[in-house]
Amino acid sequence: MRILYSSGMTLSVCIITLNEEANLARTLESVKQIADEIIVVDSGSTDETVSIAQSYGAKVFIEQWKGFAPQKNSSLAKASHDWILSLDADEEVSQELAASIQQLLKFEETPPRFEGYRMGRRNMYLNRWIRRSGYYPDRKLRLIRRGAAEFELRAVHEDMKMARPTGLLEGDLIHHAYPRLENFIEHANRYSSLGAEMTVAQKKAGFSLVNIIFRPLVRFIYGYFFRGGFLDGPEGLLVHITHASYVSWKYAKAWELSRNKDSMCG
Repeated sequence: MRILYSSGMTLSVCIITLNEEANLARTLESVKQIADEIIVVDSGSTDETVSIAQSYGAKVFIEQWKGFAPQKNSSLAKASHDWILSLDADEEVSQELAASIQQLLKFEETPPRFEGYRMGRRNMYLNRWIRRSGYYPDRKLRLIRRGAAEFELRAVHEDMKMARPTGLLEGDLIHHAYPRLENFIEHANRYSSLGAEMTVAQKKAGFSLVNIIFRPLVRFIYGYFFRGGFLDGPEGLLVHITHASYVSWKYAKAWELSRNKDSMCG
């Protein structure tokens, strides 16, 4: 891990993990030159995730799974340095982004202007960079001054929110999302269940042809044809089909949950 000049600030990198041996070394390798501290909160990996983290000098904490946002906030709370970079275990910091972070924090005259910084995220699906339909630049708030922000408490699609203005860094996070179609389908199935739970928590969901058929169809047509998704090749087609399926599954599962709740109450 590198040491900043005395005029600069220090950086904690925070990651949550569960059986991430296929990804974690790549993630940690990408930040080893900019991190003063690596925090890994693991929720019971049975593969080599923990030993890989320890080989990079990470501080590893084993905690029961609490949900994405609480687990990530737990990792932020353990950071001890001036700034925090929050990463997913399947993300990689590009060399350009690493240089931007290092330049920002080793300031020689002017300290960082903002307390939070966004960065573009390069989403890789089936090993192809998906550039259209809002998949890029997909900017995320991930670099914050310690204590300046947390992840919002949502069951799925959690993000850090900050009311104050944020800056934008050069360079991308490279998100190695789903190298195989099977991974993508499993993810869509899992997240549609979480999304359904969020929907039912807000209100009872009826059986809706609009939500189960027409909403996914409109999203597919809009993203694939009108926003240029077709230009991302076969991978772009499969991304949009799978996302449309996710939307349909979410509302179908919400209806099923509502029905089951009614049956239990009856």
